[in-house]
Amino acid sequence: MKFLFDSDTWQEIYGGIRKNKTRTIITIIGVLWGIFLLVVLLGAARGMENNFKNLFGDFATNSVFVWAQRTEKPFKGFQKGRRIQLTTKDVAVLESEFDEIKYLAPRSQTSSTIINGFKSGDFNISGDYPVLDKVQKKDLIYGRFLNGNDIKNKAKVCVIEEETYKQLFEKNEVPIGQYVIINNINYKVVGVYKRGNIGIDGTATYIPFTTYQQVYNRANRISWMMITAKEGFDIKQLEADVKLTLKNLHKVDPEDERAFGSFNLAVEIGKITGFLTGMQFLTWFVGIATLIAGVFAIGNILLITVKERTKEIGIRRAIGATPKEIRQQVILESVFLTTIAGMLGIVFGGTVLYIMDSTIGSGPDPTLLNPTVSVPVILIAFIILITLGTLIGLIPAYMATLVKPIDALRDE
Repeated sequence: MKFLFDSDTWQEIYGGIRKNKTRTIITIIGVLWGIFLLVVLLGAARGMENNFKNLFGDFATNSVFVWAQRTEKPFKGFQKGRRIQLTTKDVAVLESEFDEIKYLAPRSQTSSTIINGFKSGDFNISGDYPVLDKVQKKDLIYGRFLNGNDIKNKAKVCVIEEETYKQLFEKNEVPIGQYVIINNINYKVVGVYKRGNIGIDGTATYIPFTTYQQVYNRANRISWMMITAKEGFDIKQLEADVKLTLKNLHKVDPEDERAFGSFNLAVEIGKITGFLTGMQFLTWFVGIATLIAGVFAIGNILLITVKERTKEIGIRRAIGATPKEIRQQVILESVFLTTIAGMLGIVFGGTVLYIMDSTIGSGPDPTLLNPTVSVPVILIAFIILITLGTLIGLIPAYMATLVKPIDALRDE
């Protein structure tokens, strides 16, 4: 430790660096670039991950959407091309047969004109149960979402989207308790929600499912359903089992792949998650590879420095410097250069991430959301860098200890 605080040691390091300014600067830039690239790439990958989580944050991700289409094959006397219609009876059968289902939300949807005084607009009208708020959480600005009493009483109430509110009401006007006209029927506004990042329903206006079925004469027919599996269950297997059950209920060939359509949110999210994991692995690989290349450059610089300082090393050996002291000198110089390069790389990388966050990371549709790198990750990268700097310094340090005083003094 005394060696670290010896002023002569640092004067010699400074003198060696000053004699090779250009070479030293180029070497520092090489190492700096490695940790800079690692910080920026890791921050960008985290920004992509944060943006992805933000996009799907409103959804129960272990979900699948199922709807009916036309048959592709004839079956039991039915012709090919038969139109299948989902019903509330299908919902009841699925709920009774599948314990792995956590939430099942039957849905019906159409478009209609909504009128408020002299203002009007065309919007999607969606008949739903309160369970939708658990499958696809609504960010409420005013009021509440649909509840059990609305369903039971077939209430004429609605929950509108923020843009619908802006189009139909005056600025800062409180809409809760006011009435709008949908399909010539008055509906009381009980809630206003902010549209999610992924707007599957668009600017939908939600009314109770029972009210929708009655007003639009839908009887027991539904448009589609959202199914969420309980924790620990395979949503892909549940999707296949649900579709097979629906085929049996509607007398469809079990091999018919077109009768029922589906979109497995969990599978799609898994693909994106896999991509993000691959991105992080590639980032670490590229970053560390660049770090190693930069550190090797330091090793080469020090080897050249040792060669150029052969006479100086010989003089030091002649006046009593031990091989250990010579070795420590060279290793300390290597660690010093890597530390300076690492600190500069982290600072520049953090600056770039700040700029990214202020530009493409802000606004309503950010490309990267909060692109940051955690302190533990920075420390790990820095420790790796210092370790590599120490190890690479062992090579020129060993070469320096091989210098014999007599040979060094004869060196020209």
